[in-house]
Amino acid sequence: MFGRMMNNYYYGKSGKGDFRKEDMPETRWQLFWDTLRTRLSALCRLNLLYMLVFIPLMIVLATNTFNILQGANMILAAKEGTLEEYLQANAGEGEAPTLTEEQRKALEEADLAAILNSTIFRMLIWMIPCIAITGPFTAGFCYVTRNWARDEHAFIWSDFKDAVKENWKHSLLLSCITSVLPLLAYVGWRFYGDMARTNALMVVPQVLVLMIVILWSLAITYMHPLQVSYELKFRDLLRNGLLLAVARLPMSVGIRLLHCVPALISFAVAFLWNPIYGILFLGAWYILIGFGISRFVTASYTNAVFDKFINSRMEGVKINKGLRDPEDDDDEDDEDLRNDGTENGEA
Repeated sequence: MFGRMMNNYYYGKSGKGDFRKEDMPETRWQLFWDTLRTRLSALCRLNLLYMLVFIPLMIVLATNTFNILQGANMILAAKEGTLEEYLQANAGEGEAPTLTEEQRKALEEADLAAILNSTIFRMLIWMIPCIAITGPFTAGFCYVTRNWARDEHAFIWSDFKDAVKENWKHSLLLSCITSVLPLLAYVGWRFYGDMARTNALMVVPQVLVLMIVILWSLAITYMHPLQVSYELKFRDLLRNGLLLAVARLPMSVGIRLLHCVPALISFAVAFLWNPIYGILFLGAWYILIGFGISRFVTASYTNAVFDKFINSRMEGVKINKGLRDPEDDDDEDDEDLRNDGTENGEA
């Protein structure tokens, strides 16, 4: 009984029809909303499967964010002479502050900037393995959402698992590069920033470091969908992803900014209301549907880009999958005319 329930949950029920020919959408925008409405519950299930690999990253981010906020508040309270009030306000009922005199003095003399730098550096190091392990699972996620976004069938579990097995090497390399870039960018930005205080020319490599990270964040939008759609060598995968990011620069930036909207809302809630509520909102969003919506939007966008720049130049490759083909309507009209002529002739 349990096995049958899990099979229906992750594999879905057979025989469920897709769009009829006359109901097929005519534009990409219509296709996106129609397929999103049809696949929304399946996206939630797929999201629950995918977010499991992000649990270590969530723990690292939540723990270090809490430590940064708590440490900064304690240091500021100590320097302002309100440490006792802060400790009393944050202590549990019936508990008393437990800091020693040496700890209080250390807080008063602490360098907040140096402590924040050390904590962020440590967090970025811990993030490397947490991000690196997500690559193969992202390939599986991209394959399933790519099919759904163009109204093709895909099983949640079996197709996800097969895509992971077929694409794990390249996707792991991509995620490893992605995992080290935040640390390299942070170190490079601070290093060249310190040098720029005495030499203005050091602003150039500082900005260059930032541009490399931005370019990679735009190119990675295309790289995972590329690898599940075409057989490419790793260098060709990188090259095509970078070329598409540059060729579609405004849209690439727009898609990336769109993915940042939940985080911006979370920061607004944390700043205007309560930091804990902001963290809870962001965590709940990604646990329930956030990864699924993000990948589905990316799949819908990259499907259109691949049709325009790649598939249209490949012989025998069908483009505009999921959209109504005007030629089909013309063929149906011709068939109706022939049928009418036959019926009139017989009459």
